[in-house]
Amino acid sequence: MKLIIQIPCFNEEANLAETLPALPRSVAGFDTVETLVIDDGSIDRTVDVARTAGATYLLHFPVNLGLARAFSAGLDAALKLGADVIVNTDADNQYRGADVARLVEPILAGQADMVIGDRAPHRVAHFGPMKRLLQRLGSWVVRQLSGTTVPDAASGFRAFSRRAALRLNVFTKFTYTLETIIQAGKKHIPIAHVPIRTNPERRPSRLFGRISTYLKHSMATLVRIYALYEPLKVFWRLGMALIVAGILLGCRFLVAYLWTKGAGAGHIQSLILAAVLVIVGYQTLLIGLVADLIGANRSLVEDMLYRVRVMELRMGDGPEAVRMADEMPPRMEERASG
Repeated sequence: MKLIIQIPCFNEEANLAETLPALPRSVAGFDTVETLVIDDGSIDRTVDVARTAGATYLLHFPVNLGLARAFSAGLDAALKLGADVIVNTDADNQYRGADVARLVEPILAGQADMVIGDRAPHRVAHFGPMKRLLQRLGSWVVRQLSGTTVPDAASGFRAFSRRAALRLNVFTKFTYTLETIIQAGKKHIPIAHVPIRTNPERRPSRLFGRISTYLKHSMATLVRIYALYEPLKVFWRLGMALIVAGILLGCRFLVAYLWTKGAGAGHIQSLILAAVLVIVGYQTLLIGLVADLIGANRSLVEDMLYRVRVMELRMGDGPEAVRMADEMPPRMEERASG
């Protein structure tokens, strides 16, 4: 059994030297524990620090592609390196390396294929009142959309079995945290959560500059991913809302017309708007049907992709197989520590 701990990085020379040594070199249930640093186009000394701090593998992108792309590339690389379980952690040493063993326990026990570390955001000292409220509200929304019970949806400290990693496909470019939970719920991937501890905050989040920016991108991600997996529900609810609004306006015109015995014809604007709403609502229903058919085709494509990945991994040969076809092919280094 091999465990690979992946660390997506962008300009983390100040923290990576502390994060890497804090990670465990052995974990009960695994014969091998290795580390994979994904350098997402850093312009500081992140690559040099990864080499000297003892990273087993280094995956380097020449330009910054974003956290979601770095995370996805890390999963792909870890699978090709033969990982049976993959743990993702942050480079800023936010999560304690000692909790890796706790994180992988449900996977080793066969209880889950994906495990989220629960920071208990409402008790994290450096989270302000607004951030705690947004974390709680956001996690509640994700639970409703995904049908899971994850209490800390934004946590980046998580573990994946080989089977789960093969089935996940990250579409968004902003962040993987919300999307992968919704995917797990919709693909019926067993998911669990365990309590974890956090270290004191080292720096502000680099994922977003303002809370409003994070909210905007997170809401767009949630809507997009939910519509991707439940198009019929999204478009039919929207379409029916438009049709009902149109019918109500039509009834308003009819009541006014009959009540005033024809004098209510002055409300003709309501009749026009009602007709427009009904037509648009009907078209939205049709879009929902088409999207549902496309969704069925997407499921077949994802199943085919899963099978292709399995075949590719069987044919691959260790680190040499980790060079991925991409717009910006990353450079893979084995035994980055020398």
